Amino acid sequence: MERNISPETLERIVRFQKDELTGSILYEKIAARQKQEGNRHAFLEIAKAERSHYEVWKNYTGKDVAPNRARIFWFLLMSRILGVTFTLKFFERTEELGIREMETVEHDLPEVRPIIAEEEEHEDQLTAMVDEERLHYVGAIVLGLNDALVELTGTIAGLTFALANNRLVALSGIITGVSATLSMAASNYLAQRAENNPEALKSSAYTGVAYLITVVLIVLPYLLLPNEWYIEAFAIMISAVVLVILFFNYYVSVAQGLPFWKRFGEMVAISLGVAALSFAIGLAAKALLGVDI
Repeated sequence: MERNISPETLERIVRFQKDELTGSILYEKIAARQKQEGNRHAFLEIAKAERSHYEVWKNYTGKDVAPNRARIFWFLLMSRILGVTFTLKFFERTEELGIREMETVEHDLPEVRPIIAEEEEHEDQLTAMVDEERLHYVGAIVLGLNDALVELTGTIAGLTFALANNRLVALSGIITGVSATLSMAASNYLAQRAENNPEALKSSAYTGVAYLITVVLIVLPYLLLPNEWYIEAFAIMISAVVLVILFFNYYVSVAQGLPFWKRFGEMVAISLGVAALSFAIGLAAKALLGVDI
């Protein structure tokens, strides 16, 4: 295509071309793993559109480019671990940056506008299309995760300074955590059964697994560090709590399009607030009862 294009703009076009080819291959690979025919067809249509955009950019550059294989591998791995919904929405967020960059060359290349419109349409199409099982149980996961964070963080914080012994704290945490996991899963099952939810067992399983994983992360520092390093174990435990809250809320905010900072702030404030209160109660109980271990 004959047109005077600055070297800077041409460099951007090569990046656009590479991104479109990368996206096309990624969508094709995800389509191949879809069990529902409707989902598979939609992914292939989007992959086809991305490939056509690649050809448009190729008309300007006059050459083929290689896809970003590392990016394809990373997003495919992410989709297996975190699910297709989160991965696609995260990928679309990165593509939004590309759209904003495309708009910078729209004045010189008016043909870019249809491409931008199609790219923006993709996100809405994907949002309406993907129906992932795990997102149906976010409420059950929140129940297990939040209860474990609040209850066990508070318990461990109180025991840490009351017992001042990592092994005893870990033992108490394991006993409390496993018991609470079974209790929480059973309670959620009964609650779901009372509401005639046919997936009551699956919902309770999500709650129990979320609770148990949180228990492991909270107790682990007390198992790995020497007995007398209880302050260090406590600091690592608090850091783990904040990271769990950070990761979970970021996952939900991306997958379900919910606000991140407000939900993150609420969970951190509640969990650490309970931990601080339990810490004070633990010190007071130790002093009042004269416990010295």
